[in-house]
Amino acid sequence: MTRRRFALGCLGALALLVVATSFTACSPVYVIRAGIAEAKILAARRPIADVILDPATDQRTRDMLTFAREARTFAVEDLGLNAGDSYTSFTRLESDTLALVLSAAYPDRLQSRTWWFPIVGRVPYRGYFDYDAARREQAKLDDDGFDTLLRPTGAFSTLGWFADPLLSTLLRSDEIELVETLIHELSHNHLFVPGQVRFNESFATFVGRAGAVEFFCGREGGGPDTLRCLRAEARWRDVQTWSGFMDGTIDALQAVYSDTTLAADDKLARREAVWLEQRALFESEIAPALESLRFGSFMAEPLNNAVLLGQMRYYHRIPDFASLLEREGSVRASVARFVEATRDGGDPWGPLGGS
Repeated sequence: MTRRRFALGCLGALALLVVATSFTACSPVYVIRAGIAEAKILAARRPIADVILDPATDQRTRDMLTFAREARTFAVEDLGLNAGDSYTSFTRLESDTLALVLSAAYPDRLQSRTWWFPIVGRVPYRGYFDYDAARREQAKLDDDGFDTLLRPTGAFSTLGWFADPLLSTLLRSDEIELVETLIHELSHNHLFVPGQVRFNESFATFVGRAGAVEFFCGREGGGPDTLRCLRAEARWRDVQTWSGFMDGTIDALQAVYSDTTLAADDKLARREAVWLEQRALFESEIAPALESLRFGSFMAEPLNNAVLLGQMRYYHRIPDFASLLEREGSVRASVARFVEATRDGGDPWGPLGGS
């Protein structure tokens, strides 16, 4: 689970170029590079229907794109998501990595280093299409004393500013992950709260995972006893288990970081102890309970607040989302609750209750 998707701050650079270059937080060079990369992706689009019917298309690609078309229709008609023209086309990329995502955090507190962009507000990451540029920026942040994380991503959303194509990077996964990712990204088109990255990504994780369950377990040709349905359900349970573990880890670290009696060096030493305790808990209780998703690559990472916060963005309070789903009875009804809650600037977490 190291490859994640994200809503890129300046990836809508072609439309926002003139606006964005007037803000120092979104540098002209960064925007121009993003705009060029986005232009290449858009220029290479082909209608999915044409790719499926093309005799030169291999059978696996044809099957996966057929699933994608069905999932998009399901997201619109059954989940009520506003898809616009996204995922009606396909772009084959030259490499197996779409972009690199750079994030940073303060080492003695769970606080991200953020960047401000037009439209989306402050976000705790930047996307790069150039590896060398990403590594240079990461080195600068390392030198400034930040915890950093540079990771690949295979998908992104431009939040409806462009008709996002389905990318060939997503076809390396299986059908469940393809459908989950597609619904995840469309949920960003439907509801995106500026400056609320943790909510936006956790909400999208919920809609993607629970939506995939409804797709595979209720669609024609599917059903509750089919292998894909059982796998989608197992992964949804695994995400809830992982979320509970991550929120517990964050709470334990938060107690260390908020202790005003500790000096900075003492906090760093204590966080190492917390990490060892949580790793032991993962190995003894969490890993044996996982059914499909392993999350092992994350546990192999050294303790790093950027890594932890990255997980926290996508997996915060997922069991609470599951409880809301149980009360509402469907993903569609649950999504409607969040849309209503955020109307006129309301608290996006409100429908979950509690803190």
